[in-house]
Amino acid sequence: MVRLVASLGAGGILYLTPMVFHRANFSASAVGIGLALAALIGTLARFASGALLDRGASCGLPVILAGLSGACGDMLLMGAEQLPAYIAGQLLIGLAGGLYWPAVELAVPLCARPLPSARGYALVRSADAAGIAGGTLAGALLATLGLLRAIYLVDVTAVSVLIVLLLRHPLPAAPSSSGNGETAIPLRQWLPPLLPLLALSLVATAIPALLQSALPLDLVRGGLERGPQPDGLSALLIGIQLGLLLLIQWPVGQALARRPVSVGLGLSLVCFTLGTGLLALSALSDRGLLVVLLSLVPLSLGEAAFLPIATEAVVELSPAQHGGLAMALFSQCFAISAFASPLLAGILLDAQRHGVVLWSLVAITCALSLALVPPIRRQARRAS
Repeated sequence: MVRLVASLGAGGILYLTPMVFHRANFSASAVGIGLALAALIGTLARFASGALLDRGASCGLPVILAGLSGACGDMLLMGAEQLPAYIAGQLLIGLAGGLYWPAVELAVPLCARPLPSARGYALVRSADAAGIAGGTLAGALLATLGLLRAIYLVDVTAVSVLIVLLLRHPLPAAPSSSGNGETAIPLRQWLPPLLPLLALSLVATAIPALLQSALPLDLVRGGLERGPQPDGLSALLIGIQLGLLLLIQWPVGQALARRPVSVGLGLSLVCFTLGTGLLALSALSDRGLLVVLLSLVPLSLGEAAFLPIATEAVVELSPAQHGGLAMALFSQCFAISAFASPLLAGILLDAQRHGVVLWSLVAITCALSLALVPPIRRQARRAS
């Protein structure tokens, strides 16, 4: 329920903020800079959240702090017309995301016991997908009504409900790395096995970031032959992708939870390669909107495969007493991708005026990253 409510509020602001400030005549580079700075402060917040968790703090404490920060950011963005206010709002949103993710991810195996944590991750990712899809579709409706900035009011409302939920039903405390009688495991012993997974995750987590930042701008600006789309239709297309993700997240997550984590990771990269390749091709046709629609299928399947399985892989490859730091490092992949990819995407879109080069580069990178799957498979076998 916590993740469903949080995602419902976040769905609109994550995917539709670029459209809000496109309407305010911000350049793609300016929008990308704001998103990148939000991701940058999120990297610091993730380490702070992980440190709190490894000291035995309740998983709900960072989430409450994240909600308060996000609500303040919403209020700034709702009235922002100039770059400084936009940047300040994005920094608060980034701080919220950094505090939130390590805590809610680590809470899953703690709440799922005695069931396998992979099934727990499949379930909560379904809640994420439901909330984000609902929030984005609500944003599409608000865009059609000319009330796009009301997405920030939706998030403030969701934050209020979230805090009430956590106060009434606190999340469990994380395992502490001190005071439990166990010998601490040095970082040099447990971090190297995670490195191939973290490298793969840097690539895979760039896809949702680009769908949030670059795809809306690519749609409203048009491609070489594909015409520009209205804000409402562009938001609806993104909502369709999120709705499709909602439909397939649970069955895909359940099916892959019964298989080695390398299977889901490899499947996700193949799907991301195909989906971003289709997005590149969509700019070359006056019927490119149909190609965009087709690309949503592999992109959704790739997300459904990657999100729960990668998190389960972190649990399998890291010691329980350092779960907070391990989850913070994994969350950093989202933050780094969210920092670098919107920035580079904004520069490419401003320079090229279309997304062919951007999506082609992403497709090639995803294909090359398949070489990281065999080392992960070998390490997972050793850990089991």
